[in-house]
Amino acid sequence: MAAPAPAPVAPVVSASSAPPPRFATSPPPPPLSLPPLPPTPAVVSVAPVSAAVAARFPEPNVTFSTPAFAAGRTAFTNNDELHVFLEGLTRNGAGGRGGTAVELLPIGASQRGTPIEVIAFTRPYVAPAVAGASGVAATLGKRPAVVVVAGQHGDEPAGTEALLVAAQQLADGGFERILAQVDVFLLPRANPDGAATGQRAAADGTDLNRDHLLLRTPEAQAEAALIRGVAPLVVLDLHEYPVDAALWTSRFGAVQRFDVLFQYATAANLPPFITKAAEEWFRAPLVTGLGIAGFSIDWYHTVSADPADRRVSMGGAAPQLGRNAHGLTNAVSLLVETRGGGIGRTDFKRRVQAQLTAVGNVLGSAASRAADLAKLRQFVDRDVAAAACKGEAVIEAGLTASEYALPMLDPQTGAIRRVTVTWDSALELRALKTRPRPCGYWLAPSETEAVRKLRLLGIEVVQLDAAGEMRGETYRETSREPAAGPGNGPRLRVQTQPVLIDVPVGSFFVSLEQPLANLAIAVLEPESPAGYVANGVIGGVGGVARVLARPDLRATAVP
Repeated sequence: MAAPAPAPVAPVVSASSAPPPRFATSPPPPPLSLPPLPPTPAVVSVAPVSAAVAARFPEPNVTFSTPAFAAGRTAFTNNDELHVFLEGLTRNGAGGRGGTAVELLPIGASQRGTPIEVIAFTRPYVAPAVAGASGVAATLGKRPAVVVVAGQHGDEPAGTEALLVAAQQLADGGFERILAQVDVFLLPRANPDGAATGQRAAADGTDLNRDHLLLRTPEAQAEAALIRGVAPLVVLDLHEYPVDAALWTSRFGAVQRFDVLFQYATAANLPPFITKAAEEWFRAPLVTGLGIAGFSIDWYHTVSADPADRRVSMGGAAPQLGRNAHGLTNAVSLLVETRGGGIGRTDFKRRVQAQLTAVGNVLGSAASRAADLAKLRQFVDRDVAAAACKGEAVIEAGLTASEYALPMLDPQTGAIRRVTVTWDSALELRALKTRPRPCGYWLAPSETEAVRKLRLLGIEVVQLDAAGEMRGETYRETSREPAAGPGNGPRLRVQTQPVLIDVPVGSFFVSLEQPLANLAIAVLEPESPAGYVANGVIGGVGGVARVLARPDLRATAVP
């Protein structure tokens, strides 16, 4: 897929300060005052399906040497074992095959104080003598990078174990062709506290996969630091979907069929070329590769907890989901979910092998398309920045209702049955609310917490050292409804009114003439599902306004 030639773009207003070092974060907060952890429960294998259905998921003929696969083991890899395992790989791979550096990078700490660590496989970036098709990565100033995240949910262990195997293979030189083209950053366990207790959420009950824009937790802030510091061209997020035979049988008379469910980013305002690359360069090869390896795959889908609701839905358009938040950074963002939630160690080796196969396939696709991905990022970054002050921005989007013949399994015989279901598709979103795209947003001097979080996301913000006026629109709240779902605040409805914004010294300006403009829209529009006003990060609608003409600014960096 060839991207159009980059168009010229107006300069981005930026603060006059040096860029922060990679993974620069404020010191990690002290551990929360939380009750002591209960003893780690033994993992019990559960047989949730008939023998005929179980036969659809045979154990692969592979051997893993990670802690969870030690002889006689009934528990998953714990946090101490994970650290020791990764540290051993950095010692063994410190010399680096082919010039690869293997480093264990602390990027933060959990709410209980457990380090959150990334194992990185990198090589020095050598700028080409002449920029051209082979030297397009020079526009990024670094080698193309891929980030793979696992363990956001503490009760989904297969992704973590797969990344330990992948790290082992990378350190042993098993992916030389890949490391010749891209740097690889593996985050095996984003939620160490949840893993310690076998619970989905973080220690304070927050679902980390709904916290990628609000950044309420240190765990989400650590992952944001990784994404901001690496600026990956590809992000792969590993999960496990829940296996619930009774739930599916009661609705459809059949049970879940697939080893792997997959979806790429499906958020409002996502650049269409990112979606095209995700489909053609990644999903198509992944479907083929998993099929050859003996694993079944389909689009990610879920059902409601309401027994009367027979709809089947793909993953949604909420921008705070990791899959979508990372896509709005202009990365190709992919979600892989293996069949495994709630079944303990049942089929664990198969689940890990499916995850590992997916990781290897995505890394291979990224390596073979490294130059194309760098060109795509260059084009999309400029295209997004050039869209400021023009056209429409989608504030809210919804899935499109359709039908789908979903393959399932007969719960007794294991035979494949296609069941036609009402299917909410994320592949074509409906615009529920749009507004003209502004040139940027003004923030009141008091909104320092919003500014801090914007900068954690990598969004450029400047503070104004001179008073003045800006032509724009302010918001007036007209209604407020309860939260629409996990990770959302109250749903706001607002009206805009044109004004000349009185800009005092110390105000902030977020220009949309920057690559992360769509991410800024997702948090600064009050009606967005992840809006900072609705979720209390910004004190009220009076703390933010839309700027409709390019201001003439003088700016100073915030200390």
